[in-house]
Amino acid sequence: MNHILKSDHLLDRRKFLNLGARGMGALGLASLSQPGLLNGASRGSLAEPHFEPKAKRVIYLFFSGGPSHIDMYDYKPAMKKIHGIELPDSIRNGQRITGMTSGQKSFPCVAPMFEFKQHGQSGGYYSEILPNIASIADEMTLIRSVNTEAINHDPAITYINTGTQQLGHPSMGAWLNYGLGSPSDNLPGYIVMISKGRGGSQALYSRLWGSGFLPSKHQGVKFRSSGEPVLYLNNPPGINRDSRRAILDSINAINRDKFQQTKDSEIQTRIAQYEMAFRMQASVPDLTDLKSEPDHVFDLYGKESKTPGKFAHNCVLARRMLERGVPFVQLFHRGWDQHGNCPRDIRRQCEDIDQPVAALVRDLKQRGMLEDTVVICGGEFGRTIYSQGKLTKDNHGRDHHGRCFTMWMAGGGIRKGHVHGETDDFSYNIVRDPVHINDLNATVLKCLGIDHEQFTYRYQGLDQRLTGVQGANVVNQILA
Repeated sequence: MNHILKSDHLLDRRKFLNLGARGMGALGLASLSQPGLLNGASRGSLAEPHFEPKAKRVIYLFFSGGPSHIDMYDYKPAMKKIHGIELPDSIRNGQRITGMTSGQKSFPCVAPMFEFKQHGQSGGYYSEILPNIASIADEMTLIRSVNTEAINHDPAITYINTGTQQLGHPSMGAWLNYGLGSPSDNLPGYIVMISKGRGGSQALYSRLWGSGFLPSKHQGVKFRSSGEPVLYLNNPPGINRDSRRAILDSINAINRDKFQQTKDSEIQTRIAQYEMAFRMQASVPDLTDLKSEPDHVFDLYGKESKTPGKFAHNCVLARRMLERGVPFVQLFHRGWDQHGNCPRDIRRQCEDIDQPVAALVRDLKQRGMLEDTVVICGGEFGRTIYSQGKLTKDNHGRDHHGRCFTMWMAGGGIRKGHVHGETDDFSYNIVRDPVHINDLNATVLKCLGIDHEQFTYRYQGLDQRLTGVQGANVVNQILA
């Protein structure tokens, strides 16, 4: 016994628990890639889709701040008649409101200050400030009955991107990168770009494209609008590509030895990320150099498509990423938080996005890519029918509204020229075919061949899902 106690190889209690926890983590990770390893349950990364996918890539156009569905998509002729009247208690029905309007004594309804017309086979209404998006109505499904429980920006944008208002959960792109992987060897499986409009902007946090409790290699990679697209992409002075390769080989050898000792899966992630970064040094400069794009492409996307950092420029880059095998690209466009000066600011925002959004859909279609690409467009919630602050003849604001708002989808697996869902005359409550944000995400997964109920990851004692543990429904009515 004394000999054992004096052994140089004896592990103290802390080291034992540390190594044990890591070993269990490695075993748990192995069980995810080999579902039958522990208990025969089907969970984790997918060897293949659950059923035949209609799409193999996603482009998510996320308008951060809460675009006003009332001023863009969900027009009702009755709104002109109710303009200026007090929002009836029977319509509000006790819904909680934000702190920004909780002190208001009056809630006057305000109709859109723009003209609306019907477009496409569906006859959906589109605002005059969206002429180009209206022209592709026959390519999309307009969903006017999206809803969320969140009424403030951070929980709402976290909810729609991760399936929960709680922090620390994986984003949709990370889930798909984990589940389906990426066909690209030289670019990340999930790329994010951010642009800013001329309206009020809410902060965006990296956890919105983070991997949460999934292995960190599945997190989104943010491309910057100035300088190096990705930090530390270029070698420092005095280091050429051969030197970088030699340094990387030495570091990887150390990491592999460490992994053999600890079986810590994050070490393997680190090795994979180093290798991806090395390959990106060659692939990213070619990707972001738009000199090879002909003039007619820039004409299609608009005058700002040549200016780095602008939404139109990011749309061109996004199409190039999809062409090169990146399966999930997310464009965040900030500036949609219009609590005041809504008519002026939403017109400006639509000027930024209208032409490039329609151009992206057309560009994908003419290249034969739209049929297997899901295009998603929308924000974290909508805006209220009642005015925030004083209502004047030509000005008003709108507060947050999650009870109903509009998003649209197009491309692989999505029904063309269709309008889904209906709201009341105040565009305040859903009266037909509600679509919760987790229902929306379940439907996106269906297009990619994934059964959202089977696509899980065991964490904190629960089989976690992108669509939440409470359950969600695929919206089959909007599928082709």
